[in-house]
Parts: sequence; structure tokens; C-alpha cells
Amino acid sequence: MLPKLQLSSRKSQLAAILAGAIVVFIAFGALYRASSQGDSSETYPKGFRGGACTIETKALTIGYSGYYLPENYVAPEDTIRSPHIPIQCGKVPEPSTLDITIDLLYPETARDIPLAIRLIKVEVIDAKKVEYEVLTIPSQKYPSGVITQTLKMDEAGQYILYLNSSDLQVEVPLKVGFDWKDHFKKTFSTFLKKD
Repeated sequence: MLPKLQLSSRKSQLAAILAGAIVVFIAFGALYRASSQGDSSETYPKGFRGGACTIETKALTIGYSGYYLPENYVAPEDTIRSPHIPIQCGKVPEPSTLDITIDLLYPETARDIPLAIRLIKVEVIDAKKVEYEVLTIPSQKYPSGVITQTLKMDEAGQYILYLNSSDLQVEVPLKVGFDWKDHFKKTFSTFLKKD
């Protein structure tokens, strides 16, 4: 009976260690409010996940996601599809072509509002914020609730994609190019708690 008792004792120790590891993992995630993507879970409304980020204004809630194609990528002739890489909440690692999708989440009546799209590049010159227009798309309705657009971003820097109507304006920030702070934040995002 002694060998069976030792075996069940080891099984229970192993089960306790496994249960403890799971509890620590869940507690750590809850403490730092981290999603499975490693960023602050507050960026996502309940039930909306999968690489999309959200922006809420008083008049409109949107979800957006994007994929970029590196600038130096040359597609082979026999390829079925290109290797687009997902971005995380508007952070594009390098100048590239960006395919962005914007979902008009709430209210559903936003699908009936004509929205204009403007992409601008923001620079700070002599302590003044200067905006350069990169792209303008005239107002139109999006009855499906989904806006897709391909953007060519040739230079690193800060960009803003505006969705405008006569009554509302939503800003989608886009940062092209990472600096050392971004690499640091990405590496240690689990340990950096936002308050």
C-alpha cells in the first residue's frame, strides 16, 4: 500500500502546483488588466476582441484594425496572397502601405450619416503643431457599417485619420515608425500598468 499512497500523493502535489500556476496567471492578468494581446484590456469593449481597437465619442463608437505590407516587399508572381502583418492600435512599425478597416459599432444609425475621411500628417515645427493633408475622401454613407481604405504612408511620424460629418468628428491616431520607447513598452507591456 505504501507505493500507491506515494503515487497518489505525487499526483495531488502535481495537481496543486498546476492549479496554483493557473491561479497566479489569472491573478496576474487581472492585476495588470492585460488582454490576451498584452495591451490594456480597457481598449476593448465587452465582447469585442480579435485585434481591433476602439474609440468612443459621445456620438459614435468605432472599432478599427489594420494590416500593413512592408515597403520593400516584392510579391512573387506565383503568390496567392501577400504577407500583410497586423498592427496594434494604430502603431505601424515602418513606412508602408496600410489597409485599415473601421467598423461603425454604435449607434447603428451612423450607417446613414455621410462621413468624410481625411488623413493628415502631424509635425511639430517651432513648438507649433502643423498638419499636412495626405488624403481626402468626400462624404458618403456606409450602409454596411464597414469602411475599408488603403493608405500609403511614405514617412515615419504621427498621422491622424479623421472621420467627419456635420455633427461629429472622430480621430484615429496612427504612428508610423517605432522608437526605443515603443520597443521598451512592447517588451515590458505586461509589467507597465496604466492608471
